[in-house]
Amino acid sequence: MDPDILKNVGWLLLWGGLFLVMMRYGCGAHVTGGHGRHAGHGGHGGGEPAAGGKVRDPVCGMEVDPHTAVSTLHQDRTFYFCSTTCRDRFAQAPDQYTGAPMPGGHHHD
Repeated sequence: MDPDILKNVGWLLLWGGLFLVMMRYGCGAHVTGGHGRHAGHGGHGGGEPAAGGKVRDPVCGMEVDPHTAVSTLHQDRTFYFCSTTCRDRFAQAPDQYTGAPMPGGHHHD
């Protein structure tokens, strides 16, 4: 086999792998459904402090600084978000992200 073809295939695999890692765990994770979590389920703890004084976005799971994050008030509790997109998703179905029982008895523990 031609060494140039092998070299090109190697580069393609390297860049493809890097892209996959960034979309799954990096800056593209909230676009593809969350940082290794069930998208849209189980985002408990929107206002509970995490390590370093940060809070967890209940939609995508990212840790955000409550002093600079986008926020909203729901049932007398403040929730913080990494973006207005996550805040808008929360506003459409807040019970889905706050741990309230889902219709039909479907609930993640």
